[in-house]
Amino acid sequence: MKTALTIAGSDSSGGAGIQADLKTFLANGVYGMSAITALTAQNTCGVRSVMNSTTEFLCDQLDAIFEDIFPDAIKIGMVSSAELIEVIAAKLKFRQAKNIVVDPVMVATSGARLIDEDAVKTLKEKLFPLAKIITPNLPELEKISDEKISSARDMEHAAEKIFERYGCAVLAKGGHGQNDANDFLFDGAGEWFFGRRIDTANTHGTGCTLSSAIAANLAKGYGLKISVGRAKNYLTGALSTGLNLGAGSGPLDHGFNLRDADFND
Repeated sequence: MKTALTIAGSDSSGGAGIQADLKTFLANGVYGMSAITALTAQNTCGVRSVMNSTTEFLCDQLDAIFEDIFPDAIKIGMVSSAELIEVIAAKLKFRQAKNIVVDPVMVATSGARLIDEDAVKTLKEKLFPLAKIITPNLPELEKISDEKISSARDMEHAAEKIFERYGCAVLAKGGHGQNDANDFLFDGAGEWFFGRRIDTANTHGTGCTLSSAIAANLAKGYGLKISVGRAKNYLTGALSTGLNLGAGSGPLDHGFNLRDADFND
């Protein structure tokens, strides 16, 4: 069995963060592991508080994983401080980690800011050059590229700019736009992945889910473009089943493809 590691924050409501990542890994057929960067007290309505891991504890988590079960792919999500980002970058370089997917989480679905301002610079300089692919949504794409995004061509230009600056492939996600959920991948060449917008308010954890699904498929040996396509198909399925939990932006149905399993004789 292939393995994948999520380095991200914990979501107490289970819809995003490491909980979403581990569910996604399982649903996509890989063994999941986690290193927790922060604990969050949140639900579908918002984030109440965040408590970061210490640098020492994060180091211990990463060492414990790499020394025993080396991950075939790594997804990096919420890391709110520059110090923790420095730790992750140093450990991944030392361990010669591969298939790194960075979801540059900056703001929660509810609108809560999840990263310090000085950590954004460290994220770009330390983690992006190690990544195989990063997966920014439109607000994150604007922040990273210092460009205003108002058209498909703007998405293409920003993705190309980031690729040239940091050397990582970029999946510019269009889900925050007014059109269908069309994403643009640039890895030296550009390709659009077209999708249909699902009519649902329950989108908590979509970014975590997509990036984790990409990592799972990379872990299984699929190429980057195939991994992105498979991940988008999985995300569409998880959104389409109409799970409706909580009073706010609810979670996805990560196990939609597992529900019919029958363990009776």
